[in-house]
Amino acid sequence: MDTMVIGVAGGTGSGKSSIAKKLYEAFSPDAVILCHDYYYKHNASLTFEERANCNYDHPDSLETELMVEHIKQLKAGKDIMHPTYDFSKHLRNPVWQKLEAKRIIIVEGILIFSDKEVCSLCDLKLFVDTDADVRFARRLKRDVNKRGRTVESVIKQYMETVKPMHEQFVEPSKRQANLIIPEGAKNAIALETVIDAIKKKML
Repeated sequence: MDTMVIGVAGGTGSGKSSIAKKLYEAFSPDAVILCHDYYYKHNASLTFEERANCNYDHPDSLETELMVEHIKQLKAGKDIMHPTYDFSKHLRNPVWQKLEAKRIIIVEGILIFSDKEVCSLCDLKLFVDTDADVRFARRLKRDVNKRGRTVESVIKQYMETVKPMHEQFVEPSKRQANLIIPEGAKNAIALETVIDAIKKKML
């Protein structure tokens, strides 16, 4: 089975998930999305307070090696069972989910382009570039409404780990991208161009 791996990276709240979703919708049922967020490490030996204070914006917080293995399996046409993560508890869920192998594999995550092996597996690398103030506002709304965080904890985490890790790892990884998309899914022209290019490649 001929496959194409599309990496979609960008800072927190940049709109990369929206781009990944748009690509999935354009190529469904021949596409799947694999999120780097599924692969946060299971630190069950730590207390909740200790887990809450971990730096989740550093590459070491993720089991990227497992994701790499899963991408390779999907490229080989093999279905996988991937972990899922409970952000309110900072733990992996006990039940893993099946992901079927498809022709188009969309890999989405903040830190994916900071990993050389993930980059080498991607046939197309997209970086979603959005203003920092917009990204922070989106993250604040998401973490409070969907992940059970307080406003104070979100601000604290952003200033102590999210912002410095973005500057150290995410922003430099932009250089690995084949195409930089300003403003994410709102950039309809860029999105249409990418979709057309993928169609030509996969025909």
